[in-house]
Formats: sequence, structure tokens, C-alpha cells
Amino acid sequence: MNTAILEKIEKENFRKDEIPAFRIGDTIRVHVKIKEGDKERVQLYTGTVIARDGKGATKTFTVRRISYGEGVERVFPFHSPSLAKIEIEKSGRVRRSKLYYLRSKTGKKSRVEEKREQPAAAATTA
Repeated sequence: MNTAILEKIEKENFRKDEIPAFRIGDTIRVHVKIKEGDKERVQLYTGTVIARDGKGATKTFTVRRISYGEGVERVFPFHSPSLAKIEIEKSGRVRRSKLYYLRSKTGKKSRVEEKREQPAAAATTA
């Protein structure tokens, strides 16, 4: 009985619009709605996705960036009404499901290798 109620509440809280399919290691741009008094504005947060957690209505993702020499991480719920839009800037090639090791890296060592797409012509001839 409790599971039916919980499933109903989860379905009500899901986003209606489509979220782009991004992966760990991708650099994304998150548009976040900020309320200040009676005004509302959109703020950009750009960084590398270092983790995805949860499932269903409680699914979240963590984005890390370096701001003024300090590492800043922010956790976003997938189905939050404060998320206006998510854009993928570039895809990263990683072999881990969590990139927590980037916390101890600085400078060029903290970069994620970019995934390169193969041209369609080369893929069909192979």
C-alpha cells in the first residue's frame, strides 16, 4: 500500500520536459532559476559532471568547477523545478563512475580527456 502512494507522488514530481542524455565526465552548462525577492533570473553554472546518484524522483547529479582558484561542487536534483535547461558543451572519456579523484588534482591534471566522434564514412568502411 505504501509503495503505491510513493509511486504516485514520484510520478507527480517528474519533469515534463526532456533532459539531455549526459554522462560522467561531460562538461555541461546548467541554467538555474534564482529567486531574489519578487524577481526571478536565470544563472549559468558550467562544470564537469563528477557523479550521478539515486533513482526515480530523487535522482541527482554533481557538477564541479574551479572558481577563483577554489573547487566548487554543486548537487542538482534532476527533477527540480529550478532547473531551466541543461546544455552539453563537450563529452568526456572516463573509465570511472565517480570522478571524486578530481578533487585532489589541480591545473591541467584535472582535465578530462575529450571523447572524439568517429566520422560516419570511416565507421562504415571498417
